Formats: sequence, structure tokens, C-alpha cells
Amino acid sequence: MKTSSVLVRLPVIALALAACAPAPTPTPATVVAAPATAAPTAAVMEPTVSYTLVTGGGTGKLNFVGRGGDIDGQPNPTLTAQPGDVVEITLVNGDYILHDLAIDEFGVKTPQLQNLDETATVIFHVELEGEYFYYCSVPGHRQAGMEGILRVGSPAPAAAEGASIVHSPSDLPGPIGRRAPQVVEVELTAQEVVGQLADGTTYPYFTFNGTVPGPFVRVRVGDTVNLTLHNETSSTLGHSIDLHAVNGPGGGAVYTQTLPGETHFFSFRTLNPGLFVYHCATPSVPHHIASGMYGLILVEPEAGLPPVDKEFYVMQGEIYTVEPFGAQGAQAFSMEKMMAEAPEYVVFNGAAGALTVDPNMLQAEVGDTVRIFFGVGGPNLTSSFHVIGEIFDRAYPLAALTSPPLTNVQTVSVPPGGAVVVEFKVDVPGRYLLVDHALSRLERGLVGFLMVEGAEDPSIFSGELTEGSGH
Repeated sequence: MKTSSVLVRLPVIALALAACAPAPTPTPATVVAAPATAAPTAAVMEPTVSYTLVTGGGTGKLNFVGRGGDIDGQPNPTLTAQPGDVVEITLVNGDYILHDLAIDEFGVKTPQLQNLDETATVIFHVELEGEYFYYCSVPGHRQAGMEGILRVGSPAPAAAEGASIVHSPSDLPGPIGRRAPQVVEVELTAQEVVGQLADGTTYPYFTFNGTVPGPFVRVRVGDTVNLTLHNETSSTLGHSIDLHAVNGPGGGAVYTQTLPGETHFFSFRTLNPGLFVYHCATPSVPHHIASGMYGLILVEPEAGLPPVDKEFYVMQGEIYTVEPFGAQGAQAFSMEKMMAEAPEYVVFNGAAGALTVDPNMLQAEVGDTVRIFFGVGGPNLTSSFHVIGEIFDRAYPLAALTSPPLTNVQTVSVPPGGAVVVEFKVDVPGRYLLVDHALSRLERGLVGFLMVEGAEDPSIFSGELTEGSGH
């Protein structure tokens, strides 16, 4: 039995349901599991606690539904026990779909049930406090929602550490300027990464090249882009790419449905200048996007863009976790919350507060002209992008780079799958906050810092500092 109270896991293969015909009279099955450390064994003891779970439970969804007692009617109920208990879980097939139930730490797994009302029971002894996932091991079912928690005792939340997936806002190619159209080679790799979502909290991200957002692709109008998409052999899912800069079916997704270990290639010519979102387009598309598979491709006009002193790359996205915002440990994706458009986290560049710490804060000097390429991966929320303490001297709504910019703009609206380019001069030093002016989202991790150094200018901004500012 593992001593860890939190299970860190990668997502499983995408949902693939097959209709199953009724079969002869179902045969109940019982599996007894007793780890070597358990004494006396579960096989000779009466259960201390018993639960019944029904697959689907008449909801029409892929989940477990409690039957009887305090869990009656609850989807994926939290089951409880105390150290030393003998736990009995009976699984009832509530539909004609293949299901089972497994708990890795206790080495228990039911036979696979296919027929309506077919049952199986596992009996096992629990010793150590912790939270352990029970789930359906049929490929795709766990990811689609067939997962719950067995809580033994009152375990303290365990902090978790993952890889940094934050894409630095200063990591982007320099301006192209004037040049003739040419062939540009772009290679991207789909990588599934257990990454740091917040302090002590991890999430199973899907990424392009290991970061959120993926690489900033920069070309000019008229270029021919040869795009190669790899999918790592360690991936559990297929991935693809849809670039909004492409004129053609699926934005390239029809050519790039790429299974683990495979590579696909396609070519396109950039016919329209602008700043465009790209994202994974493999079902469930919003799940892949919400887990981090998005980025921006800039197609510069023929004459390029006006010069500025600093350019930055920032994208907004949502993350839907089973546990509430701030929960410690390894977090799992919630399909239910995504469908309800109710994210627990709203983030810039992949993680809560990602742009508030070195080395990911935006940095500038007094007098610099700053350009921010901003996009919304989504998949659901529209952003009201705002920099507190600054006014956009120029804003290109919807990233229409060949249209005259708006001037002296306070806030810009950016839809999911959309982008904007904003430019402004920083006149005085200090810390400026990047926010979505739907400001409750700040409480869910959505804030970034632009740090400006240089000389004060009392003719523009002066006064005595007061306590209590959130800025």
C-alpha cells in the first residue's frame, strides 16, 4: 500500500464508447484484496463499511452514482473509511457499456462488467490515512468522469510539485520587417506534462513544446509555412493543430490528427495578415484547449510593424479542476465544470499568478514603448484586457493589423479564440497590473505584473503612498 495521500497521474486515452448488446444472465463476482501488511486478512473479516456504486446510475453520463445510505444519488461520491477498516464496494452495471472499478494503492480491481445489472464486489483492508482514487480503467472513461475518492481517516492535504509550464512573456521572435515571402519551417511537439498550477498544486497539462501558451510563431503575409507536428511517445492521447491563420478545412486539423509517437506534416500559405490563435483540435477539443494546448501565430503585413522598445506575449486561459480553487496536491480535470463554463482557475500563461514572479514578470524602462500580443485560448470566457495604471495609446481590436488602430483605449474585449495587439508608452516607474477587468477572476489567479524602472516624473504622477492598495 502506498503511503502517499495524493495520486499524481497523467490523463488516459480519449473517450471511445462502443454499444454493447445484452448478454445472458449476469454472474456476480467478488474480488478479495488483502495487502501483505494487513492482518487479519480481509478474506476472513466482515466488512466494516460497505458501499454500492452504479455505473451511469440513470444519468446518461459516464460516472459512478451512489446507491443507498448517505451517498444515494450522488455522482462520484466521496467514500469514507477509518484506518483498520475492511471496505466493501459493490459495482453494479447501470447500462450496457463496459465498465470496471479499480483502486491502485490497494491492488483491487473488479472484473469488467458489460451487461445490465451485472455486479462485482471488492473487499479490502485499509490502514494508512490518505485519499485514494477509485476509477474505471476502460480507456477514456476515467477522463470522461468516472473517478471518485476513497478518503481514509482525515489526511492532511499533500503539496505537490510539477514542472514549470509557464511561457515567459518575453520569449518570442523579433520583428521580421520588410522582406520577400519565403518558406518557413515550423516544428511543434505535443507534450503532456504534470505541471505546477499553483503553490503545492499540480495539473496534467497538454502543451505544445512543454509550455502554456505554446511557441510564438512569427511569419509575414505571403510566406509558405511547412508545419510539422510530433506527438511524444509518452503521450496518452492523440493531438493536432488548428491555426486560425490557415485558409483551409480545419485550419490544418484535418492533416494533423497525430497519435502518440507519430508525426504529421502540412503546408499552408499565409494569405491574411493579423495575430491569430492556434490550438489543438482533437476531441474533446475544449478539454485539450483548457489543459493548455493553444498559442499565437503572428502574420506580419508586408511592411512589418512599427518599431517599439519591448514586445511581450501573453495569453489567457481557463483551467477546470475537480477540487476547488486553492486545493493542494494533484488536481484532475473536471468535464462537468468545463461544460458549465465554471473554471476554478483563470490564468495568464498557464498558471495562477504566473506573471507575478521572476523571471516571468514583464520588464520595461521609463520612456519605453511597449507592445503586448494578447490572445485568449479559452475555451469559454471573453477577456476584458486592461493594464491598471496605463492607457493603450494604440489598440488593434481583434488583431486587425491593417485597419487603423483605436487610440487612447482603457480596456479591450477579446473573445475566446481571438486576439488583440496593444501599444503604450510607460511614463513613470512602478508596478502595473495586467488583469481581466472581470475582476473576480483576479481571485482565481488571473494577474500579471509589468515592472517599470527609471526616474520619477512628478509632473505626471505624484503624491504620498497610502496603505492598503491592491496594486
